[in-house]
Amino acid sequence: MNTPALPSWLLQARAQAVQPPLRPRVPFWIGTHQVGSVEPGVLEGMQALAQPHHRDGQSGWLLQGEAVTSLHQLALALRAAGRASAWRHEQLPVCAPDGLRLATVERAVVRPLGIATKAVHLIASAPDGRMWVQQRSLRKPNDPGRWDTLMGGMVSAADDLPQALARETWEEAGLRLDQLQALTYGGCVGFRRPSGGDGNEQDIGYTVEDIDWFQAVLPEGVVPQNQDGEVEQFVLLERAALSSMLEQGLFTLEAALVIAAFQGLEGA
Repeated sequence: MNTPALPSWLLQARAQAVQPPLRPRVPFWIGTHQVGSVEPGVLEGMQALAQPHHRDGQSGWLLQGEAVTSLHQLALALRAAGRASAWRHEQLPVCAPDGLRLATVERAVVRPLGIATKAVHLIASAPDGRMWVQQRSLRKPNDPGRWDTLMGGMVSAADDLPQALARETWEEAGLRLDQLQALTYGGCVGFRRPSGGDGNEQDIGYTVEDIDWFQAVLPEGVVPQNQDGEVEQFVLLERAALSSMLEQGLFTLEAALVIAAFQGLEGA
């Protein structure tokens, strides 16, 4: 039995989702744990906060002092040097490879420091199978005006995954989880690629992110209403219209791959 060919938009999205760094990167350590990576010169002049370090045949940078305080000071130094993205006043967790939380850090520097992040998305369908999607605000620093799943957002330092799902669903769509039907976990989509360079981070960032996505049915008569000003509009799409917009590249890369996984496309 022949496997149907994947659509061209999905092949392109998969290729974009996993790419090597633009330039070589070296490890960034907190204690004994590698928590990220940096371009070799990014932390030059910041030796009071991070020192050159050699370990297991690798050269990199080791954070100095108490982790939370030093990471905050390092974030401020990177912003002052024009090496941070748009400042968010949002703390994200910094974890060891085994998931142990070591510290938190301002969101604006996770890409320059190559620190892994987690996000959550929600695919919401109408009872008749149409899909709810949002158009992102024209004022957002990342992907303004592009189309997205009903909800997508970062897992902050204040959240675990269920809390992030509930918070983002309310902020972006004005919905409580108990308003959703058949809410289930869908899977995880990973991204390893140079960052988009929003703000002024000088293309020195690298994205390491896993998106956990969920699926649910929005009951008849329940309409999403944005609460945080980050959405232009919500639209209910027939499958043909959704496919056409995906083929035109109108969705964010993240949303496109989450939708592909939801649709069960091979390799998504």
